[in-house]
Amino acid sequence: MEDEVQISKTQRKRESHSLQDIGEELVALSVERLESLNLPQNLLDAVLDAKRISKFGALRRQMQYLGRLMREIDAGPIRERLDGWKGQSAAEIAKMHQIERWRTRLLDDDQALGELATAHPGADIQRLRALIRNTQREAEAKKPPKSFRELYQALREILDPR
Repeated sequence: MEDEVQISKTQRKRESHSLQDIGEELVALSVERLESLNLPQNLLDAVLDAKRISKFGALRRQMQYLGRLMREIDAGPIRERLDGWKGQSAAEIAKMHQIERWRTRLLDDDQALGELATAHPGADIQRLRALIRNTQREAEAKKPPKSFRELYQALREILDPR
């Protein structure tokens, strides 16, 4: 005898709706991001078809079809990647905080750039130095924080290369 756990109809519907929600998020993504997910070809084709459908009833049926296709694969990695892109995963939030701490240290402490260069030998130190200088000038002149954002992006490339 096999001890199989019976899943209630309500739980199955909840899971199906959850997978359908993931399918809706996939439809909202750009083609480049969809291709980076390495989805099975039949699922990718169904998502691309859903992007072209404009009629409500047809789109609803396509979404249900996406949900059915999602049941055949492990949706966990897809969900993690989507959450990461939205910045909702704990790991992504921790990375963002680390980058922000480095940015604050670089702006407040002259020695921090040397520490960053030691920890990450491939970093473009001259570019970082220029961004730090520009950020400080922008803050003094009360200008929009363009270099402040660029510094964050540069640090993200160094600390979190994907």
